[in-house]
Amino acid sequence: MPMAIDIRVMQPDCHRLTPTPQNCIVHLGPTLLFLKCATLSLGSILAKKRAFHHLYKRVTFILTHPPSSSAAFSLSKGLREKMGFLRCPLSCHREKESQSRAQAQAQAHHLHSDSSCLHSESSNSLASQPSLPSVPSLTSQSRRHEQVITTHHHCISTLKGHSSYVFSLALAGKFLYSGSSDKEIRIWGRDPSRLEISNDNGVALGNGAVKSLVVLGDKLFSAHQDQKIRVWKVDNDAPHQKYKCMATLPTLSDRALKLFSASNYVQVRRHKKCTWVHHVDTISALALSEDGSLLYSASWDRTFKIWKTTDFRCLESAEKAHDDAINALVLSTDGIVYTGSADRKIKVWKKHEGEKKHRLVATLEKHKSAVNALALSPDGSVLYSGACDRSIIVWEKDTSSSGGHMVVAGALRGHTKAILCLAVVSDLVFSGSADKTVRIWKKGLQRSYSCLAVFEGHRGPVKCLTAAVDNYNGRSNSDDDAAYLIYSGSLDCEIKVWQLRIQCV
Repeated sequence: MPMAIDIRVMQPDCHRLTPTPQNCIVHLGPTLLFLKCATLSLGSILAKKRAFHHLYKRVTFILTHPPSSSAAFSLSKGLREKMGFLRCPLSCHREKESQSRAQAQAQAHHLHSDSSCLHSESSNSLASQPSLPSVPSLTSQSRRHEQVITTHHHCISTLKGHSSYVFSLALAGKFLYSGSSDKEIRIWGRDPSRLEISNDNGVALGNGAVKSLVVLGDKLFSAHQDQKIRVWKVDNDAPHQKYKCMATLPTLSDRALKLFSASNYVQVRRHKKCTWVHHVDTISALALSEDGSLLYSASWDRTFKIWKTTDFRCLESAEKAHDDAINALVLSTDGIVYTGSADRKIKVWKKHEGEKKHRLVATLEKHKSAVNALALSPDGSVLYSGACDRSIIVWEKDTSSSGGHMVVAGALRGHTKAILCLAVVSDLVFSGSADKTVRIWKKGLQRSYSCLAVFEGHRGPVKCLTAAVDNYNGRSNSDDDAAYLIYSGSLDCEIKVWQLRIQCV
């Protein structure tokens, strides 16, 4: 049955919908898009939904002006969720408002109570609702048994060079690498005293936005929106750092070897097959094994793959690892793989001795929206996950079982919008959000955490983070007095360098 509607396409990190006139097109930054629609059949709506999947990690269609509640939502709840349709709060409020007016006309003495109920419901936006109320907060309420901690932080530099969104950052030795949707990879010197003159850096040009970066010796691996992984040889000894593209994964030889056997083909779309060594959507995350021999890649095509870092062959592909796009992947020192997805799940994978492939050993389900970021503590015993529900869930390894089983310890709350990136250094957790801030969390006694600082200054969502101990400050770092350098990349096209000093009294 045709439905007269407006359609709003929303990325997971958007929580507020701005009303617009019907039948208009408005583009509000990279995360929110309004489409003009007249009367569409259900098939046309789904076709438009599929058309936008190549642009966004997860597309949610929101029906904002259904002609009636029964016409637009006669489908079952399960089918609506499977199709990705959500009811818009604006249309819900309009329906309840019209119902209130009808009741007011019939029963005038109920007008005051109905209008007050409407007012309280209208103010109950997503931003004001508690994030994951079923998960206890780990933020320390009492500091009787905690150390007195003083912090000093400031932005020491803003690195400008990219002409579009900064999506990825990686630290290696004396250099910081950054990737952007302008298809460029740039190298920056890390010495704070030389940051202001380090804009004249090496630039590599690829195809498609640079979504993730990892460094192994003199090799730089970059993941791109064009479904390829590129391997660059970096010459840091040259007067100006130079890149040379060594390979593009999957390599030509790898593709040729898989070409002539039907068993090497997998179904990727309804009428399309390709060899299993190919990613068929944006590659969203990269990670290296502890010994550097293996490269792991995750993609919005719902798979993750494993590559050798010597000859760049693809060794394994986990097909249909998730029900939706994989946004994050981290690897523990003992080889356990954690993947976070837009399907709201975190999956744990392990390759047992004598087996050829990784096997699913656990599924962690607590988030109520897309998982965007994962990070592990240095010893791998604690997993941090950030999602669009504005919470960072802390998972601790279950000591009573072997493998990668995790239990929920609690949640870190403070951000007002989606968590987009996480980083861990020692007992500090760094989180970046769509609310344009970076928060620093410190683990205390008895599983408690405290928010030490909030960095403000970016003009757009903070998309990537990396951090390290500050070895340039001329003083020795200790448990009671330590300094850190934090690098944050944003959709405002800038990289900010922050200095944080923590003193325990």
